[in-house]
This record gives sequence, C-alpha cells and structure tokens, in this order.
Amino acid sequence: MRNSLYLFLLCVFFLQPLAAQDKEAIVDEVNEDDLGNVTDEFQEHFFEALKQKGIENYEKAIISLEACLELEPENAVVYFEMGRNYRELENYELALENYQKALDLEPKKEDILVEIYHTNRSTGDFDQAIETVKKLMDFNPDYKEDLANLYMLNEDHEQALQVLDELDEEEGISGYRNTMRRQIYARTGNTDAQIGNLEEGIEQDPENEQNYLNLIYIYSEQGDEEEAYQTALELLETNPGSSLAHLALYKFYLDRNKPEAAVNSMKIVFESEEIDPDSKFKVLNDFLLFVDENPNFEDELLEVSQSLVEWEDAPKLYEQLGKFYLNKAKNEEALKFFEKGIAQDPDNFELTKNTLLLQIEAGRNEEAKKLSSEALEVFPAQPFLYLLQGVALNNLEEYGEAEEILTFGLDYLIDNTRLEIDFYNQLSAAYSGLEDEEKAAEFKEKADELLKELE
Repeated sequence: MRNSLYLFLLCVFFLQPLAAQDKEAIVDEVNEDDLGNVTDEFQEHFFEALKQKGIENYEKAIISLEACLELEPENAVVYFEMGRNYRELENYELALENYQKALDLEPKKEDILVEIYHTNRSTGDFDQAIETVKKLMDFNPDYKEDLANLYMLNEDHEQALQVLDELDEEEGISGYRNTMRRQIYARTGNTDAQIGNLEEGIEQDPENEQNYLNLIYIYSEQGDEEEAYQTALELLETNPGSSLAHLALYKFYLDRNKPEAAVNSMKIVFESEEIDPDSKFKVLNDFLLFVDENPNFEDELLEVSQSLVEWEDAPKLYEQLGKFYLNKAKNEEALKFFEKGIAQDPDNFELTKNTLLLQIEAGRNEEAKKLSSEALEVFPAQPFLYLLQGVALNNLEEYGEAEEILTFGLDYLIDNTRLEIDFYNQLSAAYSGLEDEEKAAEFKEKADELLKELE
C-alpha cells in the first residue's frame, strides 16, 4: 500500500497543469516519510485534495484536506497544502495561518518558509517578509539579494545599500545590484546627504572601493561627469590594482578622446574576475561601437576577443563579438564566436540561425546537420531550421533524408513566399539527387512561379 503512495503522488504533482502550480515555490514531490504512516482513508482524502487542486477546485481540495486533519491533526504536509490552496484563493490570512502550523511542526523546512516569504511579499507585509528571508539565508546565502530588494521596497534605504555593499564585497559587483542602487538614489532624492556620507566613508576607510563606486554612480546620475571622473581617478590612486576603477574610467576616457587609455581600461575590465559578465557585456558593446568609428583599433579588439575565450564563459559576449565580425564580413571569426556562444546557449534561436548559416557557407555541412538536428528538438516548429537541415543534407548528398525533412518542414510554413521558394529549390535538388527528374522539375517550376509573383 505505502509503496504505491509515493508513485501516485509523484504522478499527481508532475502531471497536473502548469497553470495550477504555484509559480514561485513548487513542491517537487511528497514522499511517504513526509506524510508519515497514514491510513488508507487518509490517503484517499489526500489524493482527492491533490486531484482537486490540480484542476483548480481549491475549495473542494480544502474540504478533503480538512478530512485528513480529522484523522491526522498533526500532519505538517496537510497544513502546508492547506496554505497553498488558501493562497490560490487569495485568502492570505488563512494561508499564513496554515503555513505557520506546518512550520511549527517542521521548523527546518525551507519550502514552508519560501511560501511564507512569497505570501508576505504578495500582501505587502515587507517587515514579515524580511524576517522570513533572514531565516531562509540559513538555508541558502543567495537569499541575501532578496533581502536587499525587500529593504528597498520597505523604504529602508540605508539598510538596502548596506546589504548591497556587503554582497558586492562578498561576490563582486553586479549589474543588477547597480541598477537597484540607482533606483534607491532616485527614490531618496537626498543626494547631498548620500554624497556626504560616502565622502566621510572614504575619508575613514580609503581602501573601501565600494564607497568610491557609489559616489561615482551618484555623480553620474546627477550629470556631474567631472566629479565622477575625478572620483574614479582618486579610487585608482588609492587602490592602484583596482579593476573596478577601470570599469568607470574607460567610459570617461572615451568621452575625453583618450582612446589608448580607454582600450587599456577595457582590457583590464575583461581580465578581472571581480567584474560580472553583464558589466563586461556593456563594456564590450561600447568597445565595438568605438572600434566601428575608429577602425585603426581593430587589432586591439581582435586581441581582446581572442583572450575573452580564455577569460570568460558568457554566451552574450560571444554572440556580440560574432555579430560584430559578421557585419565586417569576417565570417570565419564570426563563426568561431557564434559556435562558442551556442555551446553555452542552445535555446537562442537567433544565435542558432546565424551559426547554421555560416557553417553551411563554410562547407561544414556535417556540423550544420548535427546542430540543426539538436536545434529542432528545442524549436520543433521553426521552418527555417528544417530548410537549413535540408540544405546541409543535400550538400552531403543524403538526398533521401533531405527530401523527408524538407517535406516535413513545409507543413510549418505559413505566409512566407521567399522561404517557400527556398524549400521548393532544395526539394528540386533533393529529387534531382534521387534521379527523380519529374519531381525535380515539378518543384523547380513551383519555385519559378512564386519568384515571378514576387517580381
């Protein structure tokens, strides 16, 4: 009896509609140890509750769970499920009441605390959400970023900034946290006080880089670029090995027409392990725009881009470099970076498409065949991928497979005459390779007729 219980519950949780699941904290499984040694009658009511919840009949689910509690009044799983159903009904008071009962019985359950946290946040009770997140940090320190966000929402701005500074010191700077800082500065509006506090902090602890960076952000937001620039120089003078100083300085150097200094700062940023990939992506984008206007620095870009393969493992950087070289008609370089990117980000359709086109153009049809096959598992309704796989197969003289995949791909084609012409031309080539000249001529004629309509 109890062996079948575990399998049944797994099926219920995994097969219920996604819309019926809690989007923020999903219980992946309920095992028999969670439920305890329960009776058949308890199981029957509990199964019914899960079934009703799965079809969004939350009131009926609660009735079944209440029947469970009559049989097992000290069962944390039942209280937890009661809370989830009440939350779906937006009865947050009863949801929290049941979550708390579950927590009293199982005080070390992270899932329960997560539900309490999200419910408090939904109701705007940020004080309670903050207390809950502090407890969650014992399970996972990553919740500390949630803590900073909650302080900001609760208008505890000094506390929020303090937590952000601690996170930057512990993990390195983050573009997301910098955005949060700017939001806080904009909300407070008291920039003079902020500047005074930061200047006092710099005077007391000149080696604390974060105070300089925060001051640079404030000056930049105010449009006081000269003060921001001088602060960045002061940071570099006080901390000569600071890569964070160069994250600010490169932009100032560009604006002041000091390209050599700017390029040097960008290189330091890319080499730094303290600086997150999102910030490097922004720097790379500025670097590419700069080189586009100053092509004499393209050798420096090539040097940096080659080194990025060793320094970083971020698909956004690879894709950006690939697009730059593609626009410069340097397809070999572009393909190298696209392939690096697609290895890390196979769900990126645009990146997949660009990689396939360049592989086929370079005659690397086996690789294009393999990549298009993998991509069709991710994007099974994209006709362009069927076309590119058909091209690769024709080039490999695998005409039977090409005919099959192209015919299949045509079913997904809707209102795209140019793509339809390409399909017919490739089908003509496939049938020609199969020595079915009648079919080859038929599809060539279809392609020519559509082409005339476009002209």
